[in-house]
Amino acid sequence: MDTKTAAPRASRLGIAGWMLFDWAAQPFFTVITTFIFGPYLVARLTDDPVAGQAAWSYTLTIAGIVIALLAPVMGSIADASGARKPWIAAFAVVKILSLMGLWYATPGSSLVFAMAMIVLATVAAEFSIVFNDSMMPRLVSPADTGRISNIAWGLGYLGGMIVLIVVIALIAANPVTGETVLGIRPIFGIDPATGEDARITGPISAIWYLVFILPMFFFTPDQSRGLPIAHAVRAGFADLTAALRDLRGRPGILRFLIARMVYQDGVNGLIALGGTFAAGMFAWQTFELGIYGIILNVVAIGGCLYASRLDKRLGSKAVVVGSLVCLTIATIGIVSTGPGFTLFGLIPLPVESTGGLFGTAAEKAYILYGLLIGLAFGPVQASARSYLAQSIHPDEAGRYFGLYALSGRATSFLAPLSVALVTTATGSARLGMMALIVFLVAGFLLLLRTPYPAAEVSR
Repeated sequence: MDTKTAAPRASRLGIAGWMLFDWAAQPFFTVITTFIFGPYLVARLTDDPVAGQAAWSYTLTIAGIVIALLAPVMGSIADASGARKPWIAAFAVVKILSLMGLWYATPGSSLVFAMAMIVLATVAAEFSIVFNDSMMPRLVSPADTGRISNIAWGLGYLGGMIVLIVVIALIAANPVTGETVLGIRPIFGIDPATGEDARITGPISAIWYLVFILPMFFFTPDQSRGLPIAHAVRAGFADLTAALRDLRGRPGILRFLIARMVYQDGVNGLIALGGTFAAGMFAWQTFELGIYGIILNVVAIGGCLYASRLDKRLGSKAVVVGSLVCLTIATIGIVSTGPGFTLFGLIPLPVESTGGLFGTAAEKAYILYGLLIGLAFGPVQASARSYLAQSIHPDEAGRYFGLYALSGRATSFLAPLSVALVTTATGSARLGMMALIVFLVAGFLLLLRTPYPAAEVSR
């Protein structure tokens, strides 16, 4: 391809603005979908926790289907329209307004309203990521994509952790005592009895996002405008069709996308179900799960920073492969641990508790395996992003990052469904969790046979 079509690489300030997008976006996933608002919707917006869990699952499923169907189209539209920032701005408006709306999700209010706000915010967040990721090949040289991607991902974890710590320490209160974990009343006069400590996470995430995406708009160069929006939409659909046909002639990229689709199911399932598995085994409550989440985030930041160096030295594929090895070992360790033993009983552990947080030896072993998850969870995603960026030309970044988003969503239901089916059939949560190992190992084996870069391109 003609290298003259590639825009000049961005300045350090422009790259920093792009990296701050992850910092701005991550608190939504940390405090809304994982630790605070999601559990609040399940526990407080319905009278039946089972119905609440079903409602939350349906919410995420609907959002996932919309994203899987439209993300590739959005990526192709991005290539046709040229400029990414207007699209990111439009989806930012949707995301911010939806998150602000969560403040009105009071106990006894419409569950459908809260579900709709989460669906809109999730879809807008994921589409924004498609446009943001597709900017990377024009901003960063191929040699630096892995380093920059991992540092940006680490910044995201740091931002999410900071917001989570602030919420837990200063806002989220025990419904019985009305005090936070610091033993103080919630700031701003927040009333936990009406769910304000959970509902406020919506506006907090919205404001955080608004403030920290501004540097990207101010300092990060965008591609020049292409077709008008209406023409870009029509061209985007045609371009997606062409891209799907082209995949047959680019077997390396196709293999990479399939490998990621398989192993990412296992990764997502491990993160989504690892905490509930521990809660069922060790009777962990919100406080223990919150501390476990913070520990994983701290380790994840360090893992991303270290991986940023490894990626530059060894390449993105080596980092992704190594991360999958760590995640597989961690999953084996987790499913083999129970009260009084680990590694399926090969190593007996004392059952007595020493008191305090994570007092039993089995809990400490579980935390150690969790550290491996934290270490590898960020790099397996950040280096995969740079793997693809190095395998495509900047002019086709939108379409392929749209397909990349599809590969992370298309079969996202399979891992939790497999865990549920095996658990039901065997009556063992431990055997159910072992289904995740199949996804991780299968994706690992597919990736081993994938070339790096996945396709040779001239830039």
